[in-house]
Amino acid sequence: MKKTFLLMAITTAGISFGQGKMQYPQTKKGETVDVYFDTKVSDPYRWLEDDKSAETGAWVKAENEVTYGYLNKIPFRDQLKKRMEQLWNYEKIGAPFKEGKFTYYSKNNGLQNQSVVYRKDEKGKEEIFLDPNTFSKDGTTSLGGLNFSKNGNIAAYSISEGGSDWRKVIIIDALSKKVLEDTLVDIKFSGVSWHGNEGFYYSSYDKPKGSELSAKTDQHKLYFHKLGTSQKDDKVIFGADQKRRYVGGYVTEDNHYLVITAANSTYGNELYIKDLTKPNSPIVTIVDNFNTDSAVIENEGNKLFIETDLNAPNKRVVTVDASNPKPENWKDFIKETKDILSPSTGAGYFFANYTKDAVSFVQQYDYSGKLVREIKLPAVGTAGGFSGKKEDKILYYSFANYTTPGSIYSLEPKTGKSEIYQKPKVDFKSEDYESKQVFYTSKDGTKVPMIITYKKGTKLDGKNPTILYGYGGFNVSLTPSFSIANAVWMENGGVYAVANLRGGGEYGKKWHDAGTKLQKQNVFDDFIAAAEYLIAQKYTSADYLAIRGGSNGGLLVGATMTQRPDLMKVALPAVGVMDMLRYNAFTAGAGWAFDYGTAQDSKEMFEYLKGYSPVHNVKQGTHYPATMVTTGDHDDRVVPAHSFKFASELQEKQTGENPVLIRIDVKAGHGAGKSVAATIQENVDIQAFTLYNMGFKALPSK
Repeated sequence: MKKTFLLMAITTAGISFGQGKMQYPQTKKGETVDVYFDTKVSDPYRWLEDDKSAETGAWVKAENEVTYGYLNKIPFRDQLKKRMEQLWNYEKIGAPFKEGKFTYYSKNNGLQNQSVVYRKDEKGKEEIFLDPNTFSKDGTTSLGGLNFSKNGNIAAYSISEGGSDWRKVIIIDALSKKVLEDTLVDIKFSGVSWHGNEGFYYSSYDKPKGSELSAKTDQHKLYFHKLGTSQKDDKVIFGADQKRRYVGGYVTEDNHYLVITAANSTYGNELYIKDLTKPNSPIVTIVDNFNTDSAVIENEGNKLFIETDLNAPNKRVVTVDASNPKPENWKDFIKETKDILSPSTGAGYFFANYTKDAVSFVQQYDYSGKLVREIKLPAVGTAGGFSGKKEDKILYYSFANYTTPGSIYSLEPKTGKSEIYQKPKVDFKSEDYESKQVFYTSKDGTKVPMIITYKKGTKLDGKNPTILYGYGGFNVSLTPSFSIANAVWMENGGVYAVANLRGGGEYGKKWHDAGTKLQKQNVFDDFIAAAEYLIAQKYTSADYLAIRGGSNGGLLVGATMTQRPDLMKVALPAVGVMDMLRYNAFTAGAGWAFDYGTAQDSKEMFEYLKGYSPVHNVKQGTHYPATMVTTGDHDDRVVPAHSFKFASELQEKQTGENPVLIRIDVKAGHGAGKSVAATIQENVDIQAFTLYNMGFKALPSK
């Protein structure tokens, strides 16, 4: 079906644009050609996929020199950074949780690269437990997770180096903080779930041959690590004989069951349980197919509580006896509604966190399924949390929206009493800004919600610098959240708009499915219609509009700017999936096929993907918007070759004076764990580039 020939060529192209004003590095063009269903597709920048080659490294260095040379000349860049740092510099405290005799919580004094884990003893004495800022000199090693044994005396924490998805797990005595045994390595897409105090379950792939940052990984396995033994002796619990791309395991709070999930894509999973109270008990199948998303979220003895979208695209919670747990025996516990359900448990209650038109409302249930109360939230926005152990007397939840910094609230579930636990002191006047939700019409008549946030009194004259943000995939819901970077943008007169596109999870499975495979164009049409709405309503105009998105949202930006380059002045694709014919050849990319389909599926699917794939739709002689592609050289989720190829195509074929830059963070990955300093600088550069290319020579007046 597919073959490759003429693997390497040595032709080079010197690139000069903007009537001699913009000089880009010379990027070699190869003669690689793939054949899909008798159609030849050239891939001249295939060599940039080799992240281990000195040639690719030299190209990265040369591109960064051009990019930073450009950014350094923007007159207000330093001023923007100073304000960003000033606003960012406030204390941030995470919700507390109790393990053993200590209460743990995270804290960042403002500009620390990584948040620090503190704890207090029963007398209230505070001490540092883990300081990720000491993990590496440059702040590029981050804390991935922290999990405690049942008695709280032993902790296992994972670290990520350079932003990679590969993790190391370090096991320490939680009382003395001394390391107990050798570090576990090569762990990926995994939690750590303790079985009592004897050991824990984790998941990983066999180490790939070739580059661990780009080589394909597609057989995930669940292991059990017994304390005091070598990792090489860890037992495979699931995945050795049944090949699955994603396998997870977690133990119920009472240590009764091991729950196993197994999937081949980002949607749909098998579900299994194993009774840990009986030696050598078998693994019992609950769901034997990939047609639904289902998970055990709680148990009461043999009674299982399962969250599922089986026959309930907006999700429901069901109960079943563990002795006969097949779906035909499931009974409704929290029924499906017209709103999207995300359930949690804590303090002996269930909490049904619903999303309605992309904002939260929360209901509390007891274990009989009786509605106790609706939780009164502070305002319209996003609430999260409402989880903890059964014996907890107080739970914590977070609340934020586009104008309100995230605060933590305490909740006494027995009485319903809720109060502020931690409110950040941010130098931002929330009362001066407003958010407005609108519903606009997409190309096929579908109504799509969008929340637009801006300073009160903003004139709708078409001249406001505007960032339109979107994602539109993988059942992900974009709900209101606060961002320091966006606050700075709005302080400078900017409008920030978030469109809730199809492909996301804002309206359940049907909304998600409407933006997948042969319906993926709906997502781009929704985004284009959002831009047209903002222009028609005079929030902005094509000369003052930037589009932004990351990962699948980077694909969104790449596809939109190649389909409608006239619609925006600036394009900001981050860590994007840009080569839709080869995305499934790298790391765990094959698992994205539920959303995208693959070029190998059929001729129809190949032609559809090729029809919007950003790398394959950059056309010679086109005036593309000013573009800054951003990625990380350690991104092993969406490998940077996607961005490398797209930037190369744009630099070769761009017409006119709009710059095409690629900003490549070194020792950085897909985004998680990035240091505060690096995050601030990235946001400064994005906003400086955007405003400068909209014609601003100084920061807009506040």
